[in-house]
Amino acid sequence: MSDTAGNACACAAAPKLIFACSGAADVGAVADQAARKLSREGAGKMYCLAGIGGRVSGIIETTKAASAVLAIDGCPINCAEKCLKEAGFSDFQHIQLADLGMEKGKTPPLEENIAKVSDIGMKLLGDQCIA
Repeated sequence: MSDTAGNACACAAAPKLIFACSGAADVGAVADQAARKLSREGAGKMYCLAGIGGRVSGIIETTKAASAVLAIDGCPINCAEKCLKEAGFSDFQHIQLADLGMEKGKTPPLEENIAKVSDIGMKLLGDQCIA
């Protein structure tokens, strides 16, 4: 029997989903690794951003049913945020690594950078519950 308590909030049994733009730069790697860390730690489930962009029906429906959604973007282009918005989602939390002082080309995917992002994500997911 799997424990889903870490992936749901008190108002619903639906999962908390995490979308990261993994990009092609160092900050994309940080965003990706932070999302994977959050997923490993039970804060939510890392989910497929390409499925949102491609309008894959099952991924869209699961996201609609989520109790919480977190988008993590490495650079200011904000691909994760834009994909979710273009697919009709507006009720989600967003982490932009540039807002944390992480610059493209100057932020290696070191544990301290990944932890900084995942700690914020943990708090945002813990505080978020879509009604």
